[in-house]
Amino acid sequence: MQTSQRPLDGITVLALEHAIAAPFASRQLADLGARVIKVERPVVGDFARDYDHTVHGQSSFFVWANRGKESLALDLKKPEAKAVVRKLLAGADVFIQNLAPGAARRMGLDFASLHEDFPRLIVCDISGYGDSGPYRDKRAYDLLIQAAAGLISVTGTDGAPSRTGISIADIAAGMYAYAGILSALLQRGRTGTGVRVEVTMLEALGEWMSYPLNFAHYGGTPPARNGVAHPGIAPYGQYQTGDGASVIFGLQNEREWQRFCVDVLEDPALAADERFNSNLQRVANRAELDQEIGRHLRGMTREQLVERLDRGGIANSPLNDMHDLWRHPQLAARERWRDVRTPGGVVQALLPPATLSGVAACMGDVPSVGEHSVAVLRSIGMPDAEIEALAAAGAI
Repeated sequence: MQTSQRPLDGITVLALEHAIAAPFASRQLADLGARVIKVERPVVGDFARDYDHTVHGQSSFFVWANRGKESLALDLKKPEAKAVVRKLLAGADVFIQNLAPGAARRMGLDFASLHEDFPRLIVCDISGYGDSGPYRDKRAYDLLIQAAAGLISVTGTDGAPSRTGISIADIAAGMYAYAGILSALLQRGRTGTGVRVEVTMLEALGEWMSYPLNFAHYGGTPPARNGVAHPGIAPYGQYQTGDGASVIFGLQNEREWQRFCVDVLEDPALAADERFNSNLQRVANRAELDQEIGRHLRGMTREQLVERLDRGGIANSPLNDMHDLWRHPQLAARERWRDVRTPGGVVQALLPPATLSGVAACMGDVPSVGEHSVAVLRSIGMPDAEIEALAAAGAI
């Protein structure tokens, strides 16, 4: 049974945000019922609005990371705008920002400056490297953090390191900010006092890099770049069938290796081959192993291989592209798509991955720049004459 109440109903978030990390974090809060007021530059807005124009004339990034928010156009260089921000903070539960290094502090919007006046306010700062250490003033973008955290060094093929296909450093930082804010709300419920949540992109992605980091530091050498193949398990990767299609599958133990040889390849003798009778041996002889597997798969179609893998209990997936994911039968069967209104028209968006029983995600509209400016200012008691004066001064 669905309820109209959501976990973050009644929570107000003020977001001085741009690009991906902070907007992605605050969108998760909006999906759970929080009121998120997104402060944007007048006219042009968040620069992520112009990353591309593929979704009914709008940016794929922006549409994804900004549903369910109210857009307040505000020029923070104007003194009148700074007064508005403080009025908004007086009624906010959370303040989240990912401005350039030091910008929030220079505007008096750092935790130390805000905590005395707003003791219950939770302040979440997202940056590339943090506000201390030798890199505190260094700018950071997703690709640069992928490089700094060593992700590129372990991604790709032997001769060609590669970035990941998504903004993974931004996403990691955004998700840790989201989790940190939820934790801070719980903490405030016990103490009555707000805390600072600091998340850096380097530390967020560094946490996700712990496996190759440990492997390299304690083992002496980093995991090899193996393209789609797993560096420490074999067979585990991309294999091609006779019809030219690709399937990803992987084995986790010797019992699965036996089943793979018998049920999938229908070659029980291969299971006893001394070159392949343990995972260590299979990894050491990966080229010969892949040659043997390829020989068997040439006589199968993708559908036949997937059917045999499923029958043998071997984890697998076709190598899907974006169109395949959009049409994925599992997402359709589980009714994961919802319509979301945007300034350019209705789009479909996936529900948040964490499904709470009895709770429907908000899935609110994507705002246009300054769409809610007047309504937001009225909500903090500002008379229309003052709003008109702000507009005349170019502050909104």
